[in-house]
Amino acid sequence: MSEARTPAQIEADIVRRREQLAVTLDEIGIRLHPKTIVGDAKAKVAAQVDHTAGRAFVAVNRVVSDVKARFTHADGAPRMDRVVPAAMVAVAVVGLIAMLCREKDK
Repeated sequence: MSEARTPAQIEADIVRRREQLAVTLDEIGIRLHPKTIVGDAKAKVAAQVDHTAGRAFVAVNRVVSDVKARFTHADGAPRMDRVVPAAMVAVAVVGLIAMLCREKDK
């Protein structure tokens, strides 16, 4: 059987529960405050952007490494048999763009 509680014990229990309820209500108020909601949303977006940027960096780094591997030997020396044709194509493209821009300005 349970022991009988005194009025002082009951009153102390009520005070303790009231304080706990006040703390809980304060926490709810903080969580539901617009600034808190906006701050949480900003943090989630920032985390997602960081994650996406990290993945993009890895992908770009992989592509750059692949391209570098195609245009250099294992010792780092350039592979002229691939560099020269690529440079010629680049010069041709730039020349074509320059010609088209000049014709457009006329």
